[in-house]
Amino acid sequence: QVQLVESGGGLVQPGGSLRLSCAASGGIFNRYTMAWYRQAPGKQRELVADITSGHSTNYADSVKGRFTITRDNAKNTVFLEMNSLKPEDTAVYYCSARLPFRRAPDYWGQGTQVTVSL
Repeated sequence: QVQLVESGGGLVQPGGSLRLSCAASGGIFNRYTMAWYRQAPGKQRELVADITSGHSTNYADSVKGRFTITRDNAKNTVFLEMNSLKPEDTAVYYCSARLPFRRAPDYWGQGTQVTVSL
């Protein structure tokens, strides 16, 4: 059983930056593809970015060039650096872990709120 705990959310003005962290425990971290999803009110949860154990990354078109996902396998942590934030980035951000041969995440964090507003 893998436990995921997100941190780093908050209120930020448009154009600002935030760094989310997700600490994993209870499993072999470097086996998992890690990802960040987000869910805005009234909308479906969507993939923001993911990163394989080999550090290959994938981004949603809406965040390319603004967000960066990284991982530190020694510290069992995945990060999401978010720059040039827009009001439409407002959502609850969730960390997930997925084994490479699985189509959907095996584990989810509890989520952290990101609000982009004046």
